[in-house]
Amino acid sequence: MKKMLKGNAVRQLVRSAAVTGLTLALAVPATAAVAAAPAAAIPPGLSCDTGKHAIDDYTGFALCRNNGSATQTFRVHLVCGWSPDVDGEHVTLRPGESGQSTAHCAGLGSGIGEIHVRP
Repeated sequence: MKKMLKGNAVRQLVRSAAVTGLTLALAVPATAAVAAAPAAAIPPGLSCDTGKHAIDDYTGFALCRNNGSATQTFRVHLVCGWSPDVDGEHVTLRPGESGQSTAHCAGLGSGIGEIHVRP
């Protein structure tokens, strides 16, 4: 009887160690990948204002002007907290033009955490 109890305790200890090891193995690469991701910069030649809609914390925008001498394309990217991140529509601007890209985070999440402008 003692042998069987000792065997159960050892099995439980091995299972716990395996689950802990698997959890750590899965968590470390994900953290490293996030830390290594470069921050997106506003494309050169554009000047942009970003923000949330005045009456809706789930809708974000990027309003950009092309101050360069070449055509530029951009879109807004919203980091949506608990919901998946979303991208707005691509907007193409000729030199001197202005335009806006908008996107909307899912209502089940925590709203907009960050707003970026991407090419």
